[in-house]
Amino acid sequence: MRTVTHRRVVVTGIGCVSNIGNSVDATWASMKAGRSGVSPLRGFPQNEDWTVRFAGEIHDFNPSSVVDGREQKRIDRVALFAMVAADEAVRDCGFDLKNSGDPYRHGTIIGSGIGGVITMEDGHTKLLQTGPRRVSPFVVPRLMVNAAAGNVSIQFNLRGPSTSVASACASSGHAMGIAMQIIQRGDSDVMVAGGAEAAITPLTLSAFASMKALSTRNDDPPRASRPFDKDRDGFVLAEGSAVVVLEELEHARNRGARIYAELVGYGATGDAHHIAAPDEQGSGAFKAMEVALKDAEVNAAEVGYINAHGTSTPLGDRAEIAAVKRLFGAHAYKLAMSSTKSMTGHALGAAGGIETIPTIMSIYEGVLAPTINLDHPDEGFDLNFVANTPQEAKVNVALNNTFGFGGHNVSLVFKRYS
Repeated sequence: MRTVTHRRVVVTGIGCVSNIGNSVDATWASMKAGRSGVSPLRGFPQNEDWTVRFAGEIHDFNPSSVVDGREQKRIDRVALFAMVAADEAVRDCGFDLKNSGDPYRHGTIIGSGIGGVITMEDGHTKLLQTGPRRVSPFVVPRLMVNAAAGNVSIQFNLRGPSTSVASACASSGHAMGIAMQIIQRGDSDVMVAGGAEAAITPLTLSAFASMKALSTRNDDPPRASRPFDKDRDGFVLAEGSAVVVLEELEHARNRGARIYAELVGYGATGDAHHIAAPDEQGSGAFKAMEVALKDAEVNAAEVGYINAHGTSTPLGDRAEIAAVKRLFGAHAYKLAMSSTKSMTGHALGAAGGIETIPTIMSIYEGVLAPTINLDHPDEGFDLNFVANTPQEAKVNVALNNTFGFGGHNVSLVFKRYS
């Protein structure tokens, strides 16, 4: 039987494309400023029949510095997001993955909840309008959920473990947690991991709206995403990507890498309750956090910050708060907990990746990103939600929670490197 060595895993690079900034620096600056990226839709025409006419779209996205114009036509927006975020993360880590080391020791896991749905909708329209002979041969490689991981693998010559995760809104969390385990057990030295989503389309928006999952605050989009507030009425559909470079500690030390934080724990559970609604008691979320802390060998009292899943749905927010209070007890009132989805909206499978930025930065910079639009906390929501303005704090341990349709729950534990 092979021995699991549990080598230490650190974060040495971060990349991001979001609706509040097309880089990590821009995204983090917007988060600290409490800036919303939610606005009226531009991507496709709507009329009064649409109950939701806004989203967290990314504007002015130009991947040309990473992918040339001809190649862009062969790649869906979701994979382009991932490739741009991965390019930033790899440049940030300072290690030439493409030309250095053993490529079979470098891998990638990029999660996505939906994948190339833009390509799917466009391809179906083409089929109906012009017939089967006019459907593009690039439809399949564009729409595959694993296309983002495949393209990033090609982009950096990553020949080690390469796969994708599709677990709805928990996809990024699973991707990073599994990547951590791959390094821990010695199957890779470097993993490029995260998530991407580009699902603001007529079909997905109308489908989520039909489920009554989305906010309908059409008169004030920037204030529509309001986690923990008593006037919340649903989440805001968003898009984007975030990717981290995870690296075995000695590998990073040997090349003098900057280390943002150490990824020390991963907990994953299933609610086994309902395909689209959380267990109201938050039992799955509770267990995911408990397992993550045990995996990290960290006591609950050491946690200083939680980046909440906090989608702004009535049931989801309540279940997460119940889980936090149950797990942390009195310490729940000493730690801070915020939802940056209040600014970005909910980028589905990319959400957990994007939210690693404020989680890691709470440790690296000592600044806690706020929950904006939190004017009147709901009954029983009496924790420190970093309401509306950032807070300074020394954080040694931080959690990142992501929960998804299907009852998928992930909690990641990041720790100050020492």
